[in-house]
Amino acid sequence: MVTASTGRRRNPPLGGGLAFLLLNLPLGIVSFALIVTLFSAGVGTAVVWVGVPLLALLVLLARGAARLERARVFAMLDTYIDVPYLPLPEGGRARWTTRVKDRATWRDLAYLFLLFPVGLIEFVLVVTFWATSLGLIALPVYYRFLPDGAYFFPSYDVRWIIVDSTVAALPWAALGVLFAALSVALTRGLAKLHAGFAVAMLRPTVAQRHRMERSWNEIDGMSTVTG
Repeated sequence: MVTASTGRRRNPPLGGGLAFLLLNLPLGIVSFALIVTLFSAGVGTAVVWVGVPLLALLVLLARGAARLERARVFAMLDTYIDVPYLPLPEGGRARWTTRVKDRATWRDLAYLFLLFPVGLIEFVLVVTFWATSLGLIALPVYYRFLPDGAYFFPSYDVRWIIVDSTVAALPWAALGVLFAALSVALTRGLAKLHAGFAVAMLRPTVAQRHRMERSWNEIDGMSTVTG
């Protein structure tokens, strides 16, 4: 498990890491589209005040999505990330000012914005390696169901390699086992790298921790006085 305070981590579970990496692309597309749409519309119409609610919605969505992302990282990668937000004071305007000035909000936005390109790279690598592995391992079974009862590489018209028997397919199946081992290592490595990326972007920095401590101390002092 990873904690933001110790920075120690172990390898994420294979199943959780694989599912996490495959989900990053669709989630990244959604988050990227929402950020670009709301930010563009909000800034473009801020002059007539129409954009202000859109920008406020963007702030709330970013912080809410980042909370869900911390939970997803913990559930699927066994990596815990502390919540970095400053405590919100009383009063609607003061709460919004705290949210906007909080650096954690902008780090959340940066992470969600980068989730699309990062997720795209991870998705392509994971799908390519696992598809190649499974395709080669299963070649002794499905080659006979292909056109002409054989597998032709690189294509049906260009036949550099022909697999038309179980014996001819076995070496490729063995190569698929090797690719499967590489796919396992790649999946674990990418999941571990993404866990580190999420910890770096979504945890509180040292400065944020100090600000959080000062804020909570101020709130405790006010509570003591008013009590």
